[in-house]
Amino acid sequence: MFPYFRTYCVIPGAVMALVCMVSLPVRAQQKSEAGSAPGHGVQTRLQPLPDGGPAPRLTDGHPDFSGVWFQGSLGTENAQLTDGPPDPATRAFDPKVTPEEKPSFQPWALEKIKQDNLNLDEKTLRMYGDGNQEGGAGNYPKLPKSIQLALLDLEIRKLSTICLPHGVPGLFLNGAHGVQLVATPGQLVQLTDVNHDYRVVLTDGRQHTKDPDPSFNGEGIGHWEGDTLVIDTIGIDERTRNNNLGWFHSDQEHVIERLTRTSENYLVYQVTVEDPKVLLKPWTSATHRYSLSRGPKLDEWYCTADSYSEENVQTLKDQRKRLAEQK
Repeated sequence: MFPYFRTYCVIPGAVMALVCMVSLPVRAQQKSEAGSAPGHGVQTRLQPLPDGGPAPRLTDGHPDFSGVWFQGSLGTENAQLTDGPPDPATRAFDPKVTPEEKPSFQPWALEKIKQDNLNLDEKTLRMYGDGNQEGGAGNYPKLPKSIQLALLDLEIRKLSTICLPHGVPGLFLNGAHGVQLVATPGQLVQLTDVNHDYRVVLTDGRQHTKDPDPSFNGEGIGHWEGDTLVIDTIGIDERTRNNNLGWFHSDQEHVIERLTRTSENYLVYQVTVEDPKVLLKPWTSATHRYSLSRGPKLDEWYCTADSYSEENVQTLKDQRKRLAEQK
């Protein structure tokens, strides 16, 4: 379980302490990889990758998306894993430059999300629920006991805690892990290190099946609009969530993703979510930027009931019990 949790070191109480202690050797290595001035031992920030020339192309003339990609412009996730605030260059987009509109939920759906999140405010959820926000780990013990208990309850119920995949569009949107794309004429394969999830998108001109059986990643069919690959996905299992803040969806969800490789070292991603049962109107993300790996490959991390989920859930429950018994 450690390769996953080293990225998300904001884990409540004793779990957080254990995970962060295990992470120290990894972080020290990643600091070195992130760049140190020769002979001085002072950490320096990586510079954003150059464009690197035009995007390579497949034999059919379409852009080749193949490669390992990390969000931001550094071609690595190392800067997110070191101590201190994440490097702004690892962000998928700058909200001050390209603000991202929040989803517009139906009133009943918004109330359900609030209840599912135990009425915790969004700022608290982002700080302690997303797991990679500045100051989360250090500030957790200062929170009121009631909020600490609520955060533990949410942690126990998270998809990743119970070994469920993030689904679509979560494969791109949830978290900052790397993603590997393998493109050939007629299909695109997407791989992630989170539970080694994957999906295959067919781009050979076929249409959706009439009534696809629901699956975690849905039925994704791609077509080309110029140099942009448009992936149209339906039939997404309702157990998945669209973000880490409780955005659930219905059986009517329809996801349209747009991928463009703007140069050798960069691709951009944008997604539109339609869900008339849950949303008042379709939601479109900001344009997210990904950079080609400087060398790191995907981590190896498996989520299995006996080695990860049951152990982790029990540890969290024990921590919650001790906290609840404190006066």
